[in-house]
Amino acid sequence: MIPPDLLATIRKEGPRLSSLRLIEDPAGLAIAFGSAKPSRPIMRGLSDLAGRLAWMDKQGIDKQVNGGWPDWFGSDLSPADGVAWCKIMNEGLLSAARSEPRLVPLATLPMQDGASAAAVLKEAMAAGFRGAMISTLPRGIGSVLDAPDLDPFWKAADDTGAVIHIHPAFDAGESRVHDYGLANGVGRVSDAIVAVSRLAMSGHITRYGNAKVFVPIAAGGLPLVVGRLKRNHAITPGTSDPAEALSLMYTDTIEHDPRVLRFVIEMMGADRVMLGSDMPFPIGDHEPMMIVRNAGLKPDQVDAISGGTAQKLFRIN
Repeated sequence: MIPPDLLATIRKEGPRLSSLRLIEDPAGLAIAFGSAKPSRPIMRGLSDLAGRLAWMDKQGIDKQVNGGWPDWFGSDLSPADGVAWCKIMNEGLLSAARSEPRLVPLATLPMQDGASAAAVLKEAMAAGFRGAMISTLPRGIGSVLDAPDLDPFWKAADDTGAVIHIHPAFDAGESRVHDYGLANGVGRVSDAIVAVSRLAMSGHITRYGNAKVFVPIAAGGLPLVVGRLKRNHAITPGTSDPAEALSLMYTDTIEHDPRVLRFVIEMMGADRVMLGSDMPFPIGDHEPMMIVRNAGLKPDQVDAISGGTAQKLFRIN
């Protein structure tokens, strides 16, 4: 989400950052970070607060956890500009949540530098954020979340007990998904499963176990391959147990098939699954309770998925 006031602030303050370029497009504002290609123009639904609240009312949703837009995380900025940019984003998201308590914001972090990301995360948690939304690609195509210089960030997440929402990247560098709408259909999943498998096999998820790692879309597909990864763990010295990592993770209901949701619950437990929508993006589930109703779940499972777990995890009153 990019609240209207934050959008106005970006237009006003953004030009002061030397490595940031604003591009006014008829379809909406686009941004170019450093030498990277411009982002997609911002879609109206990301800043339509009234429309979002109306949709929540229609779906019976009391509160919504939301982060910034991954296209605008600013990982291509210099570390100094990255910190400044993330503070603009976080002030805007927190201000929107203060004026509309139904919104529960996740911070944006300068993941191009582990120490800076750690400092901004600590500052955000002290200010009232419950965690942060980061990209699978912290520094663009080919980058990894288990890079050693990101350890200060992971330690800060562990120290603060932050929820870390790992969001798939828009472009992970896989050209084969550019047809048939597959960038949305499978590209996000293939990107996420590599990023999360690395964190599982490297031991990050267990080593920093007080951080609450959330990965959307059936935990990036990890439940489907955890057996294969466990075999890989057995034959690959120096790796960690991926099944233990999976037991510590959280995910959402954006599977679009009740059978898949039931499988995810069987593999992870209903107390590790929360209602998700990916609203307002077209690939999302815009009637998110329907899959829960159609999955044949027990009442206590429905209660956990439709709010109980989120209430505990994000400390929502």
